[in-house]
Amino acid sequence: MPHDPRPLSYSSGPSAAPLLGDTIGANLDRAVRAHPAREALVECATGRRWTYAELAVDVDAVALGLAALGVGRGDRVGIWSPNRAEWVLVQYATARLGAVLVTVNPAYRAHELEYVLNQAGIRLLVAAERFKDSDYAGMVAEVRPRCPELAQVVLLDTPDWAELVAAGRAGDPALLERAAAELGADDPINIQYTSGTTGFPKGATLSHHNILNNGYWVGELCGYTERDRICVPVPFYHCFGMVMGNLAATSHGACVVIPAPAFDASATLAAVAAERCTSLYGVPTMFIAELADPDFDSYDLSSLRTGIMAGAPCPTEVMKDVIGRMGMAEVSICYGMTETSPVSTQTRADDSVERRVSTVGRVGPHLEVKVVDPATGRTVPRGEPGELCTRGYSVMLGYWGEPGKTAEVIDAARWMHTGDLAVMDADGYLSITGRIKDMVIRGGENVYPREIEEFLHTHPDVLDVQVIGVPDEKYGEELMAWVRMCEGAEPLTAEAVRAFCAGRLARYKVPRYVRVVDAFPMTVTGKVRKVEMRAEAARLLGR
Repeated sequence: MPHDPRPLSYSSGPSAAPLLGDTIGANLDRAVRAHPAREALVECATGRRWTYAELAVDVDAVALGLAALGVGRGDRVGIWSPNRAEWVLVQYATARLGAVLVTVNPAYRAHELEYVLNQAGIRLLVAAERFKDSDYAGMVAEVRPRCPELAQVVLLDTPDWAELVAAGRAGDPALLERAAAELGADDPINIQYTSGTTGFPKGATLSHHNILNNGYWVGELCGYTERDRICVPVPFYHCFGMVMGNLAATSHGACVVIPAPAFDASATLAAVAAERCTSLYGVPTMFIAELADPDFDSYDLSSLRTGIMAGAPCPTEVMKDVIGRMGMAEVSICYGMTETSPVSTQTRADDSVERRVSTVGRVGPHLEVKVVDPATGRTVPRGEPGELCTRGYSVMLGYWGEPGKTAEVIDAARWMHTGDLAVMDADGYLSITGRIKDMVIRGGENVYPREIEEFLHTHPDVLDVQVIGVPDEKYGEELMAWVRMCEGAEPLTAEAVRAFCAGRLARYKVPRYVRVVDAFPMTVTGKVRKVEMRAEAARLLGR
C-alpha cells in the first residue's frame, strides 16, 4: 500500500506562558489583591453587586459556615439551584475548603436527584426552595430517607442559609489558612454529571488544575482583562457557566454579570445594555432567540466586543448575524465536553469570519488533538473524517466511582475519545461533522446531518433545523428534518424541501420526511436531544 504523503491529523497548542499551578482559592486571592475595588459579580434580578474585596469576604463566610457544619477536604457538597449569586459563593467556598462541589442539573426530578446524591455520596446539599415548576424542597424531602450519606440540607432564602453565613462570619479565618496549606492543584474539586442519553449520567471528576487552567486559557484567547464584563446566561451547573464564565472572569479580574436565574432572551439583552457587557455567552439556540426578540433593535449592545458560542454546532447564518447585528466582532467558537473541563479547541479573535463560521478553531494552548479512524485507532491524514481525541491538562481525573466507564473513554496514553466526528484541515482547524452515534447510514452511504442542516439554514423561511436518521426497511435509515419556521412563514412540506434541495444536494442527502415544530427537545444547557427526536420520529412513523 503506497504511503500517504499528507500530514496526519494531529496538532498541539504551543504557548510561551506556563500553565497555572494554583488552586482555585489561591488564584482568587491573587485577583482580590490585584483588583480589590473592581466589580467581580453583578446579579441583575436583585441588583446586588460585589467588588473583589467584598466577594472574598462573603466567599470566606460561606466556606467557614460549611466548615462549621463539618464539611472538609474531599467531602462532597451538592448545589441544586438556578443561576444566582449564592451559587458563585458556594463554588469558591468549596474550593477554599477542598470540598468537592457536585453540580446538580436544575432540571432534574426526584429520581435523578436521588441517583446523584447517592452516586457521589453527597454529605451536604445547598438547594433553592423552588423555581418555576420545580419544588426542590419537596423533592429533597421525598428522596432524603433513601440517601443515607446526606447529612444536611441548606435551603437558600430560608433561615438555613442565613444561619450558615452567620456561623461563618463568626468563624476563625485561620481555619481557611490551614485548609489551603493542605490542598493541591490536582485534588478533585468538582463533579459534573454528563447528560446521559442511555442509562444514568456519569460524574466527570475535575481538579483545580483542570478547570482553573481551562477557564484561564479560554479567557486568554478571548483577550480578557480586568476591564471585561461577561454576561453569563448559560447555567452555572455546567462547565460553560462555572468554568468558561466564572473562572475565566476571576482569573483575569473581570466581572461576571448574571442576567437572570434561567435563560431569558429579553433579560439577557437588557443586562448587556445596562451593565455595558463586553462579552456574551450562549449556545446557538440562545443567540437565535436573542436575535429574534421583537425589541432587539431597542437594546444598546455597542459595548459588546467578544463572547463565546459553544455547546452545539453554530449555523453559519446565525454566526453572521451575531457578528453583524450584535457587534460581537471577536466572538469565539469553542468546542469541548464536560470530561475535558470543557474546551479543547477555540477560534481566535484574528481568525477570519469564514474560519469562525465553518470551524471550531484550533487546539488550545498546552493541549493536543488528533483525529483517528474509529475502527483502528490510527491517526488519519488531514482532510479525512474520524473521531476527535484530545489530551492534556484538561482531561478529567475520571468518572466518579466508575473506573470501567473511565477506561472506555480514556485510553492508556491518556487520550480522551470524544465520540465526535471531525475533520482537521491543512492549517489545523477542526470542523465537527456530528456524533459517531448521529451519523446516518442510508443505503450504505455515510450521511452527516450537520452538512444538511447547514444547507437548509440557507432557506429564507427556516429559523432552525435539526436532521436525524429514522429506521427504513429499504435503506436501513432515512433522513428526517425537524424545522422551526420564521415568524409568519408557511410551514415547509417534504415536497418543498425536496424542491429546494434539487440539483444542490446529492439525492441520498435530501430528507424524505419533514416535521415542522415550535421547539426541539433540549437539555437545560441548550443542547438538542436528538435521541428524543429519534424516538418520537419512530413513534410517529410507526417504526
